[in-house]
Amino acid sequence: MATNDFDPTELQGGLLMQVENVHERLREARARHRVMLGNPFTEVRAGQVGDFGVTVLGYDECQTVLTHPDTFSSSIYEHIMGPVMGRTLLELEGAEHRASRALVSPSFRSALLERWRGELVEVVVHELIDRFAPRGHAELAREFTFAFPVQVIARIMGLPRHDYPRFQRLSIELLNVVYDWECGLTASRSLKAYFTEILAERRRNPQDDLISTLAESEIDGARLTDDEIFAFLLLILPAGVETTYRASGNLLVALLTEPELLDAVRTDRTMVRAAIEEALRWEPPITTVVRVAVRDCELGGISIPAGTNVSVSVAAANRDSARYPDPDRFDPARKNIAHLTFGGGPHLCLGMHLARMEAAVAINALLDRLPGLRLDPSAPAPHVVGSPSARPPRCRSSSRLPVRDSPSGSPAAPTTLHRHRTRRCSATPSRGATGTGCPPRHPGPDATTS
Repeated sequence: MATNDFDPTELQGGLLMQVENVHERLREARARHRVMLGNPFTEVRAGQVGDFGVTVLGYDECQTVLTHPDTFSSSIYEHIMGPVMGRTLLELEGAEHRASRALVSPSFRSALLERWRGELVEVVVHELIDRFAPRGHAELAREFTFAFPVQVIARIMGLPRHDYPRFQRLSIELLNVVYDWECGLTASRSLKAYFTEILAERRRNPQDDLISTLAESEIDGARLTDDEIFAFLLLILPAGVETTYRASGNLLVALLTEPELLDAVRTDRTMVRAAIEEALRWEPPITTVVRVAVRDCELGGISIPAGTNVSVSVAAANRDSARYPDPDRFDPARKNIAHLTFGGGPHLCLGMHLARMEAAVAINALLDRLPGLRLDPSAPAPHVVGSPSARPPRCRSSSRLPVRDSPSGSPAAPTTLHRHRTRRCSATPSRGATGTGCPPRHPGPDATTS
């Protein structure tokens, strides 16, 4: 797959509908309301709560919504993404959700993830770095942070290598459904047709890949239908590609704009895990998830009638000063690293272990292969941008990551994993990832493969 096939501007979620001073406005709104009518970015003059929905801004209140599906249901995603993805784990609740999740969970067990690390993720990451390391400079958003998760997912699925460019193109078109509904639907149909052929072949001749695992998964005689498998495969594109791309980019922005911190992490790789968690808290790639109240209730002093849309501002919760001292500061040494980026409750992100592992491999490999890694001083500094919660798709990331490998570092030679493997983060978590946009005029989907 050519590294110049992807332009970050093609994923409009991080570039359009930008809001100035996002975290400042969220902080000001949270100081007034832990739960508010409407949202912090549009003015509500008068009306009923059910007409405008509510936005939850406090950490404890957000956690309450996420962990009480009997009151705040994710079934709203049936109307948001059903036409594009089918019935996914996002919208299922109760026994149906537990049964479906139990069938797909074995695909993300820790032993399999560890194997993917060595056989897939490290291979992909080093192949990509081989392309730009010799020249001493790169545009990481264009050449690396998107390319590696999409190739990892393609290889996990067992897709033929010659199909990677087509798979990447269709993935981008599916992820852009929020801005071009018809294009997204067309991409969904094309991907389903493509997966139909592969699934039929895997049912005849199982391989050592995700699609075969899903086809053979069985619990108490129950197996996944073709439509359930298609829905899961479509779901992990935004969850496994876009979210990982944005999260990795946001982590790199945080480290590259603090050279002393970058050097500290380079020297002490046990800091990698904490840096990943802090980046997920500090700039979550998907900033808002949505629920619907299924009964009359009260939260944060606001009476919420059944049927009200409830936006959970993960971005606001993750910077709640009642929970995090100096919350706007990126601080990997922070003692409290728990956050809500991967959701909570029964819909806790199924793929978060994979996302964390991918980020750890990517950061360690970049630091190993580019010992003088720095921002390119001749290019504009990168900034995390995007829409936080006023409208979909609630994505934030940097569209550009221009870097150089300073000459003071040692040469970064091409490598194979047999003679050069990524230094593993000794504290890589054993849990793993997440979501994407949504159709126009609707809330965006959860940042999880829940």
